[in-house]
Amino acid sequence: MKVHLLYRDRDLDVTQPLPPHAADLMQDLELETVLNAMARGDRFVFETARRVILSSLVSDLETVRYRQAVLEDCLRQPALIRTLYQLTIEAQESERKASFIFFKDPSLILLRSVQILELLCAVLHKLRAIADEQAEAFGSEGLRELCAMLRRELSDDYLARVEEHLRELHFRDGVLLSARLGQGNKGRDYTLRRVAAPQGPWFSRLLSRGKRAPGYTFRIPERDEAGARALSELRNRGLNLVANALARSTEHILSFFALLRRELAFYVGCLNLAEELTQRGLPLCFPAVAAPGEQRRSFEDLYDPALALTQEAAIVCNSGQADGKRLIIITGANRGGKSTFLRSLGLAQLLLQSGMFVPARAFCASLCCGLFTHYRRREDTTLKSGKLDEELSRMSAIVDEIRPHALLLLNESFAATNEREGAELARQIVSTLVDYGVTVCYVTHLYTLAHGFACEQRADTLLLRPERQADGTRTFRIVEGEPEETSYARDLYAHIFAPVMGESHA
Repeated sequence: MKVHLLYRDRDLDVTQPLPPHAADLMQDLELETVLNAMARGDRFVFETARRVILSSLVSDLETVRYRQAVLEDCLRQPALIRTLYQLTIEAQESERKASFIFFKDPSLILLRSVQILELLCAVLHKLRAIADEQAEAFGSEGLRELCAMLRRELSDDYLARVEEHLRELHFRDGVLLSARLGQGNKGRDYTLRRVAAPQGPWFSRLLSRGKRAPGYTFRIPERDEAGARALSELRNRGLNLVANALARSTEHILSFFALLRRELAFYVGCLNLAEELTQRGLPLCFPAVAAPGEQRRSFEDLYDPALALTQEAAIVCNSGQADGKRLIIITGANRGGKSTFLRSLGLAQLLLQSGMFVPARAFCASLCCGLFTHYRRREDTTLKSGKLDEELSRMSAIVDEIRPHALLLLNESFAATNEREGAELARQIVSTLVDYGVTVCYVTHLYTLAHGFACEQRADTLLLRPERQADGTRTFRIVEGEPEETSYARDLYAHIFAPVMGESHA
């Protein structure tokens, strides 16, 4: 029984390692804020969403579109998806409700397996009923195939046969075993036999109860512990194969529910995030996805979901066209929204790769073959290395991993040294990466660097800066514009200190 809600031809592999730079992505893009909104306190949903999103940096077009179709179905019927998710939790709890078995005794193992399967049968019936009722309501291949598989594998005959076997395995009429005599008259080949069903009408069976075929019997005295123990050992030998087979069957069904829960958890997280953002009146869209080599990137009303989830004030959205641009340089006024815009680009790309909706009114981008971030870090308190050494070390690790068609986000990188040295370092690294086929988005105050790229007038370079009104007010919108020598720190000084200065003079 396969789930295949995240991939067309396979299930989610939870043993697959995450990218080595996953921690940097979590920190720099503030992904934890988004994951908390997806989880709503459910740690299982949090961990599943984290794994799916961070492992999707190598997604292909087919997988992204496959997930988008499944998610569209989920958004149309959120209550149904949540019901399915609760059924998987109910199924997994059946293992906890069954008797706890400490000893590996075949009789006890068999008893526990029967208890679990009886509880699971009730869930399987509910699952089959949903598949029957909703099979035609889904439009995505993933959910339609899941319903078809459930209807095929959980047929009425199959469920009835399972329930019949479980009734028999209670052995209310005792256990019928057969065995052969081996060397030294020791028993071997112990086999559990099915008790033959009574034949003929009930009244004839009633009259013949006292006319059974003669046989040999023996009884264990009430206080014969050794005899009872020997008889129990004989019983266990006959039940051993059945107990093992039933335990494997139980594990198979439980593993199916565990996998179904994990893959549904991702979509439940998407439903939670969609509700959180739409309740704030923010737009969402399913992005248009292009192949990595097409170099597409355009957006309308793009915003940072991490900021939207933590701020009550209205969120400023950005629109832009960056098709064919491998280098995007963002310079300009302090506190103008540059870092927030950079984060919104990174999160949008990450959600797109996962097959999710994107926080924008419209979004189009090519898949990338890896997403990397290089942000400023705090000073090393251990004094093992200087700030520039630490930045270069992290950049070296990125260069070792990065491949063509990857996306690299730089935020104030190489600002730990003087202007000329930092600009030259950044120019050589960025130029080499862009020529290698990497898309670079760079927020920087290094005017020498930005001005140098502007003078080159390369067709694949886009220059952006925050919008600033004549009185110094920031609109937090990012627009196209040539780099400026100043970051307008005086605006912030006037905004913060002028009122205080005025009050003191008064």
